[in-house]
Amino acid sequence: MGQPQKPIAAEQQILSLGRVLQSLREEDDVDVLIEIIISYLQEQFDYKLIWIALYDRLNHILFGKGGIIPHKDTSFLHQKVVISPGDLLEQVVIEQHPLGVADLRAEIRAAEWRKVAEKFQIQGTIIIPIRYKDRCLGLLLLGSERWGYLLTGEAKARLMMVLGELGALLYQHEIHLQQKQAKRTDEPLLELLENLHNLSNLNQKLEVAVQATHKFISPNRTNVYWFEREGRYFWCRMSNQLVKIDPNSNTRPAAGMTVQELSDFYYALAVNQIVSVGDARSSLASHFTAKLLQRLKVRSLLAAPIIWQKNLLGFLAVESNEPRIWTETDKNFVQGAAGLISLIAPSESTESTIKQIQEDAQLTSQVAQGIYSEHDLQETLQICAKKVLARFGATRFLLLQHDTEQNNYQFIYQSQPHNRRPLKFAFDTLKELDGQLLQRSDQAVEIENLDEDLRFFNWRPLLLENGVRSLLICKCLQGQIPPALLVIAHESHRSWTTSEKELLWTVSQQIGVIIRQWQLHNRTQHQQKISQAFERSLNILAQPQNSKIEAGKKHLELTVLEQIATILGCPLAVLLSWSPGEDLAEIIPGVTSSSQFGIFADASISIRTEALIQWALDTESYLTLKVDDLPGETRKWLNTADKGQIFVMALRTNTDHETTGVVLLADTQERRWSEQSLNTTATLISQLAWWRRQKQINQLLESTTEELRQLNWYKHRRLEEIQRITAVSLSQIRDLGIPTNELTQMRYQLLLRQLDHTATSMSGLLKLEQWQLHKSWETMPIASLLKRSLERIDNLLKQQKLWIGVHGLGQPIEDGESPKSCLLPKGVPSSNPQPAMAIAGDIMKIELVIHELLINACNRSPIGGRIDIWCRRLTDHQPTDPKRNPSELGQDSAVRIRTEHRTFLELSITHNGAIEPQLLTELNKNTLKDVLAPSNLNQPPGLHLLICQNLMQELGGELNFYQLPDNRVVSRLILPLAGSDY
Repeated sequence: MGQPQKPIAAEQQILSLGRVLQSLREEDDVDVLIEIIISYLQEQFDYKLIWIALYDRLNHILFGKGGIIPHKDTSFLHQKVVISPGDLLEQVVIEQHPLGVADLRAEIRAAEWRKVAEKFQIQGTIIIPIRYKDRCLGLLLLGSERWGYLLTGEAKARLMMVLGELGALLYQHEIHLQQKQAKRTDEPLLELLENLHNLSNLNQKLEVAVQATHKFISPNRTNVYWFEREGRYFWCRMSNQLVKIDPNSNTRPAAGMTVQELSDFYYALAVNQIVSVGDARSSLASHFTAKLLQRLKVRSLLAAPIIWQKNLLGFLAVESNEPRIWTETDKNFVQGAAGLISLIAPSESTESTIKQIQEDAQLTSQVAQGIYSEHDLQETLQICAKKVLARFGATRFLLLQHDTEQNNYQFIYQSQPHNRRPLKFAFDTLKELDGQLLQRSDQAVEIENLDEDLRFFNWRPLLLENGVRSLLICKCLQGQIPPALLVIAHESHRSWTTSEKELLWTVSQQIGVIIRQWQLHNRTQHQQKISQAFERSLNILAQPQNSKIEAGKKHLELTVLEQIATILGCPLAVLLSWSPGEDLAEIIPGVTSSSQFGIFADASISIRTEALIQWALDTESYLTLKVDDLPGETRKWLNTADKGQIFVMALRTNTDHETTGVVLLADTQERRWSEQSLNTTATLISQLAWWRRQKQINQLLESTTEELRQLNWYKHRRLEEIQRITAVSLSQIRDLGIPTNELTQMRYQLLLRQLDHTATSMSGLLKLEQWQLHKSWETMPIASLLKRSLERIDNLLKQQKLWIGVHGLGQPIEDGESPKSCLLPKGVPSSNPQPAMAIAGDIMKIELVIHELLINACNRSPIGGRIDIWCRRLTDHQPTDPKRNPSELGQDSAVRIRTEHRTFLELSITHNGAIEPQLLTELNKNTLKDVLAPSNLNQPPGLHLLICQNLMQELGGELNFYQLPDNRVVSRLILPLAGSDY
């Protein structure tokens, strides 16, 4: 075997590191641990200066524990070093990160170490903290004679491992030492508990607790301060120096302290937090700590709250005239002693507490009786308020209800002393955070100092102005916005116990049941009010009225407006009325019960320019807006208060119907009407709109019917007279005899037969068609019919120098073929050898329709113009599809839909005259038109064309009007041919 090889340098470093770590783990003495570290550093690293120090974090001091220095005297390495603000050592201790210095001799922040560096020519230096987790336990200083000499990565890793192990060992040693040196709190607290059991008087128990605390902690003073809720102040109830107090001494305890002076201190105690103020340390904000120490005249303080059932009774305080660092042991003992005091404190008032519990139970039962009692709401609340105010020692009892229409809280009931005035204002709705606070709370929300508390901020000015300084508030009913609130107000700063807050919560929930019953009662009454308004309105609208009497209609409208105004509780109700086609609206005032409103009834209101009318017309249903939104033009005829709410809705029955008015309601306040009231109002207005429309239609139809009856009676009687005279004339002619001249005789016989035929036809007309049309069945060749029709307009043709062309009588016109025209300047139709086409039906009425169409064409044609009559046979024809625009139909492109085997004649009359586009649209519109809307069909010639169109439909034909792309106007008449399956 060969000789074992020597380990290389890297292996030697690892072996050396393992040995030193093993040595550190096996040693418990701190000095030995440090010697091991120094030996390792001297062996493994080339540094001339090595110094290890331990850190006292309480006093901010470094204790030197040794090292290496280029001098025989090493006492400097064992000195105590007070860390100066801003030097290198403080930076390493606070930041807990290594710090390198290129030349320690030039570092002005090195203090004493700079002198050492200059003396021993130390340049490159590194300072490394010795730490465990987030706690600094000491530091290591390494100095070299070379400039900027720092550790390499591998060397630094080994050094950090060693220092990490040292930090963990130092931390364990420190914890063990603290446990060894710490005072035990269990035995003194057990002894104190034993002593408290042997005493009966509370003051004696407090004295024993104070003496035990003072003995254990040894402060300058130990005091028990008691909290007085009425007035919110602390007073010194017990002190270890009470018997030794010198009236002239500045060190005596504070006799009384208000919460306002110690606000942060008070709120910390109220949440069961121990308050510690020591040397450069405080559990409170720094700006308040100085104020607290100055008020208590101490330099350090340790206070633990005395709490019973979540109520702050006071606090136990140990006070020192010198800055002092309070240990965990001190805090634990003070907290334990305060806890024992909280257990014995209620025993002093056991009897009064039992009595109070009985009175509270009696109070809640009496409030509960109001739920099923026969008293009205005000009487029930009066009894409840009296007892609540007496129990809580409060000034005001306020019960609030949220008004959804005005979006604020109004008083349901309030009670106060006789020398206080009731509150006359309304509270704004709660802010979102305040509403959420009440929603989450299961007891009354307490405001001890309204001047400082930011909760319910928008209520503060009004409450403070009326002397309220503290209050309890809780919701009575559940809701996203609390529907009802109970508020107990006091005129001084004070606090209430948890039991008092829970009691008020219970009372508020019982009151909530009463309010709910009252709301249901009011809702029922409101429903009855709505039902009665509906019933009255419908009864009013159902009353028979004479359509001739306009005043009677307005009287009904005013009565209905009164009913509509009662639903929303509005003092103003106005109807802006007009008839279709009018430009100005008439003001019909319905209700004007408030002096804040004024209506200029004689004002001229333009329908097109008035903003309120246009807004209502553009809104499908109702519209609500504020008075501030009204333009200046509207204010000229509508005089309103500066603040108010407006409701407008158009009298609309159908989207195709004309609107005939707008209902306007107004209130003097900005309100949010309930959805139910708004919907009810909208329904009544809709009923009024239908009633007005029906009345207007009835009036229109009655007047039209009356006029038509008069006209028919007059024409019928005149026709009878003409028929009588004609008959007499015929009789006289026959009596005169027949002329002897042969030519005259023939002419005489022809005229006689013509008169006889006319008289006979008039007799049939008078007999069969006195009050309704009679349909007869005849056949006639179309050529004869056209000839007779053209003869009737012969004089009109001559006057206007018109040319008439008849096409298609001899042969059918095929699609796409340009027919040959036959001009008939004298009005005589063309004759052809082809078989004649004959039409079937009521010939007289068809002839009148053709005559009306020819007259219309002549009247529209220019002088010297031309009129064409096109005839064509149609097979398997059905009337035009109503969904198709008739303007798409031409004489060469008829719509053919196969249904039954019928044959029709298409008779188209075309001319180059002008026609109104609106008239064409109305004649071809298939939907029902509004009878009240102005129309071209209400007077001739549109009325005559509409009558002809409807008459042809009744006779089994069809009549359409349209315009061709070359601007020719076409009257297209479809007639059944004789011999077809008609």
